[in-house]
Amino acid sequence: MRSSKPITVTLGAQQSSLDRRLASGAYSSASEVLRAGLRALDREEAALDEILREKVRASLADPRPSLPAEDVFAGLRQRHAARLKASDRDA
Repeated sequence: MRSSKPITVTLGAQQSSLDRRLASGAYSSASEVLRAGLRALDREEAALDEILREKVRASLADPRPSLPAEDVFAGLRQRHAARLKASDRDA
């Protein structure tokens, strides 16, 4: 018994990419191409999740004292204002 159900997908600009893969013989069906694409997306998301987890671990292990949120946001506002001022000069 089939564990998945048929779906309809509109690919738009990606249709030519799918067609090239089928024409190359690397894949025998559109379903294979889509499954490979989803597996690649799953790997990419897992890798990004691990990168973020590592950044959180590194941040939690950082021995430096935490900065007050008010100071961080004040610095971000100053940086943003300076960038806006610079882009106005360049325009």
